Amino acid sequence: VNEEYMIMLGTGLMECILSGIMSVNGKKKSDLGQDVIGFTGHALALYRTDDCLYQPCGETINRIKLYSESLARYGKSPYLHPLYSTYVLNKPIEEIIMQNGKVIGVKSEGEIARCKKLTCDPIYSIIFDRKRKLGQVIRVIWILSHPIKNTNNASSCQIIIPQNEVNQKSDIYVCMIFSAHNVAAQGKYIAIASTTVETKEPEKEIRPALELLEPTEQKFVSISDFLVPKDLGTESQIFITRTYDATTHFEVTCDDIKGIYKRMMGSEFDFEEMKQKKNDMYGED
Repeated sequence: VNEEYMIMLGTGLMECILSGIMSVNGKKKSDLGQDVIGFTGHALALYRTDDCLYQPCGETINRIKLYSESLARYGKSPYLHPLYSTYVLNKPIEEIIMQNGKVIGVKSEGEIARCKKLTCDPIYSIIFDRKRKLGQVIRVIWILSHPIKNTNNASSCQIIIPQNEVNQKSDIYVCMIFSAHNVAAQGKYIAIASTTVETKEPEKEIRPALELLEPTEQKFVSISDFLVPKDLGTESQIFITRTYDATTHFEVTCDDIKGIYKRMMGSEFDFEEMKQKKNDMYGED
């Protein structure tokens, strides 16, 4: 068939007008429907809003390609799950030492550690004037004795419930891991669900996730502020990270890390150079 087709992602007024224009110009349209649009945009391309429907498709195609290539590389999942936990030394921070508007050290238990640059989690109260609140995130952790239903008994998985399927403004994210990942007792599963708080009853907003997980044994609920820095930190050399948002695939966190590195070092992180150093040390994969 030597005909040219056009795929239209969306059924709103804008899409209807474009469809009419394209039809007049001899183009044939295939409508994917809202369910497929939501799944593709949020679960594959990992967009957090529907803004992608009104943007050029190049970025969306690259995101879907990344998902596909990651799935092909790692087998059952496009995501990487770390084994074990990371522990850090817990030291109270009493003061950030400044000189001429730039950081020169931090004071802890009467001692001063000198530095020229400082990265800082926004939860520290001593930087109250350098951060701002954008919203809140609800997270619920459940302990299960079974895998999530309809996942082919997967020992780990991630589920993204698109916002339009639950009549909310934000997606719901569900992540499940197993005792084999060294994070739970033998035979136990841990499921974590999160979303951006929109109402005064956030537990009701997370309810669609619970319906996927029942029966559950125990749950832990937390609601935390989503904090971001007020400035880029290039003048003070204090680089403040963002707190974790509701996503469980850490895309926003990775972007934050790359952004802070660029502001600190003055250039983007060179992944190819890192790959070359790894190959020099251990040989190519």
